[in-house]
Amino acid sequence: MTSKRLHDRIEWKQVTNGKNFLHLLVGVGLAVLAMKGFMIPNRFMDGGITGISILLHEVFHINISVLIITLNALFVYLGYRRIGKTFAVQTAIAVVLLSILLVFLPIPKITTDKLLIAIFGGLLIGTGVGLVIRGGGVIDGAEVMAVFTRRRTGFSNSEIILMFNTVIFGIAAFQFGIETAMYSLITYFTATRATNYVVDGIEEFTAMNIISAEDEAIKQLLVNEMGKGITVYEGKRGFLPGSFEVSSDCDIIVTVVTRLEIKQIQDAVLQIDPRAFMFVHSIKEASGGILKEKRHAA
Repeated sequence: MTSKRLHDRIEWKQVTNGKNFLHLLVGVGLAVLAMKGFMIPNRFMDGGITGISILLHEVFHINISVLIITLNALFVYLGYRRIGKTFAVQTAIAVVLLSILLVFLPIPKITTDKLLIAIFGGLLIGTGVGLVIRGGGVIDGAEVMAVFTRRRTGFSNSEIILMFNTVIFGIAAFQFGIETAMYSLITYFTATRATNYVVDGIEEFTAMNIISAEDEAIKQLLVNEMGKGITVYEGKRGFLPGSFEVSSDCDIIVTVVTRLEIKQIQDAVLQIDPRAFMFVHSIKEASGGILKEKRHAA
């Protein structure tokens, strides 16, 4: 009998994994610290559902925890249908935990300095969101909404979230003043950068492409001396201005490295071939092969 697809079943081992739960707990704790210590008392917005919740809380005086659970409920369901049941369960746990801690965790207002609120509030909530993502869930349904609407609108996730947040900050400017809205934009930008850094980490993977006449020596360097995995494509080099008709077969070497390794590899390759052509581009995720083996060995 064929087992259910991963999308269609709840992976309870993943849900109950201690490391994942620790990420969720610490991430939610940092988000609560940011919201109660910095953002909510000073009427500062973030993007997404969190921003809407703070906005409605300030305008209509509705309990912030009720708003967070209510507004995220639809997106948990969409995540359940479109992304996976395990993701939905972990997201539901994170959202409920966030709502409970917002009620029962006493955190005083830490500062009234607007720049400090914008920077440290953004850093804390961005780091918290990133840790929750690493734990397998989210505490803001905007990302789920973007995934759900992308197929229907043709816009990218980033474009959908940008339009969504433009409306939030526009309302915030009208309700609380343009200065608060502008500082809230700093909060959102800081939070976004912090989230990306936590999710991708300092070891964000980069694809490095190398084209050289000394391809065999470079393969030896990468595999035998540096312990990297490589992929080789057959290609042609040449076609230069003034000698377009001149070309030759070559191997295009591709290796996936962390950004900390780029300079080291570039210098080593240039020692072999000073005329080597190299270009890099970021990749969102890499797994398996040499990368996987190194991680398990660590």
